[in-house]
Amino acid sequence: MFAVYAQEPNQDKPLDSLVVGEREEPDVPDGWVRVAVRAASLNMHDIWTLRGVGIKPEQFPMILGCDGAGVLDDGTEVVLHSVINAPGWVGDDTLDPKRTLLTEKHQGTFADYVVVPARNVLPKPAGMSFAEAATMGTAWLTAYRMLFVKSGLRPGQTMLVQGASGGVSTALVQLGRAAGFRVWVTGRSEPKRALAERLGAHQTFETGARLPERVDAVFETVGKATWSHSLKSLKPGGIVVTSGATSGQDASAELQRVFFLQLRVAGSTMGTRDELADLLSYVELTGIRPQIGDELPMTEAAQGFTNMLSGATAGKIVFTR
Repeated sequence: MFAVYAQEPNQDKPLDSLVVGEREEPDVPDGWVRVAVRAASLNMHDIWTLRGVGIKPEQFPMILGCDGAGVLDDGTEVVLHSVINAPGWVGDDTLDPKRTLLTEKHQGTFADYVVVPARNVLPKPAGMSFAEAATMGTAWLTAYRMLFVKSGLRPGQTMLVQGASGGVSTALVQLGRAAGFRVWVTGRSEPKRALAERLGAHQTFETGARLPERVDAVFETVGKATWSHSLKSLKPGGIVVTSGATSGQDASAELQRVFFLQLRVAGSTMGTRDELADLLSYVELTGIRPQIGDELPMTEAAQGFTNMLSGATAGKIVFTR
């Protein structure tokens, strides 16, 4: 079958390991289902896989793509939940110490077919395209958990999103605006800030700019480059919710500021199957739709990876079959 995969880990030149070609069609174990992929979205996790981060060398070659949407053998249209739990796990899916994401142990979605546990497929809302649905399982689910499960914000309070145009960031802007939060966003360029405003941000600022006032919560996916600004932007008792560190993880903790102002730092990773179900209902009820920056045929996946590495994104990059 057709597939886009990582041939081997390559820390320094990840795209040198990217192959657009053929792989064997997967077997379907008991309790699992086969999904004919119609669309899948690109995430930074796919870049990390190419670099060999979070995956053992013996797992290569690995088909990339940790989320998507498609059709079951019986014709049911579905959205994938990407967190694969250990058999018998009970509790928060994201806290299972043996959990994996697609592409860490199990082959991913950039292919004609992907095989997942039966519980990892949810019905696709009828009014949502496959391309839109393909963004829900990773970027939008991450944003949903950060905002509605981790932050503790109430409607009317002010949130700051660091980084204006990435998949999680654009989802946070849209979800936050629809839920009644005052949404502020930072961005490196005027076009990126303008995009955030079109998606619902009440105000945008240059990266690192002094804000008119401190905020109740900051949402972080950038890491080292914005961490100090995030802490300085919080009200006493405020919270920063972090789900990534695309600019590097070795930021100063600024512990004196944290304890003196009683700031809170919360990590957030993906989301549960139930949270994905709630997200799909929320999107359907509000009518909001994800910002798709590029929609490319899967045969042109290399271009999408190049765009992501260069920072030339304006929302999600989606591959279609």
